[in-house]
Amino acid sequence: MANKTLNLVLHIWRQKNRGAAGELVEYRLDVSPDCSFLEMLDLLNEDLIRKGQEPVAFDYDCREGICGTCGVVVNGVPHGPVKGATTCQVHMRNFRDGEHIYIEPFRAKGFPVIKDLVVDRSAFDRIIQSGGYVSCNTGGAPDGNAVPISHVTAEAAMDAAACIGCGACVAACKNASAMLFVSAKVTQLAMLPQGQPERAARAKDMVEQHDRELFGGCTNQYECEAVCPKEISVKHIAALNREYVKSTLAGTK
Repeated sequence: MANKTLNLVLHIWRQKNRGAAGELVEYRLDVSPDCSFLEMLDLLNEDLIRKGQEPVAFDYDCREGICGTCGVVVNGVPHGPVKGATTCQVHMRNFRDGEHIYIEPFRAKGFPVIKDLVVDRSAFDRIIQSGGYVSCNTGGAPDGNAVPISHVTAEAAMDAAACIGCGACVAACKNASAMLFVSAKVTQLAMLPQGQPERAARAKDMVEQHDRELFGGCTNQYECEAVCPKEISVKHIAALNREYVKSTLAGTK
C-alpha cells in the first residue's frame, strides 16, 4: 500500500544577495513521507523552474550526513527535528500532513547570508588556518602503529574529531558562539602526539581568530550540544578553556 502524500505549507527565507532584504515566502507542496528533506527542496525547485520562477538556493554536497554542508534552520531548530542528524538525514515522515514548516538559513554575524538558505561559512576555514593543523613530514602515510596511542586516548580524540564543522552550534547559540566547533578541533589535536608542536599556541590563536570573526562567547546554555548532528559534548569546551589558559600563561604571541 502506497504511503499517504503529505500536503505541506513551506515558509522559506528568500534573499537575493547578502546586501538585499530578505523575507519568508510561502509555498505549497505535496511530497512522499519517504522523501528526504533535501529531496523535498529538489521537488519544490523543479516545480518553481517549470513555472518560470527562480529556484531556492540551498547548500548540499554528500547528502550522507558526513560533510555538514546542508545546514538550515527548520522550525527554529538547526538541522531540524531529528536529534543527531544533519538536514539531509531528516525525512519528511517526521512532519505532519498539513504542517507549516519554516525554513531559514543559519543566522550569525560570522555566517553572512549569500543567497536564500546559503551562508558564507568561510570563517570556520580561517579559524582552522589559524591553528587547527599539525607539523608533519610529507610523503607516504606512516605505519598505523608507528606512534603508540592508548585506546582510551584514541577514542576520546575520535569523539572530538567527529565534528563536521556544519555550524549548527553557532545557529543554536543565543550568542552565536562557535566554541563547540573550536573546542572540538583544539582538543582533538591536544590529545595526540602529532598535535604537540603547535599546542602551546593553538588554543590562543584559534580563540582569537574566533573572536575576530564576530562569533560570540560561550555562556554554557548547552544549546550547541543539543543540536550538534554528531552530538559533540560541551566537555570539550571545558578542555578548550584549560588549553587557552595554558597558551596564555606560556606567553605565546
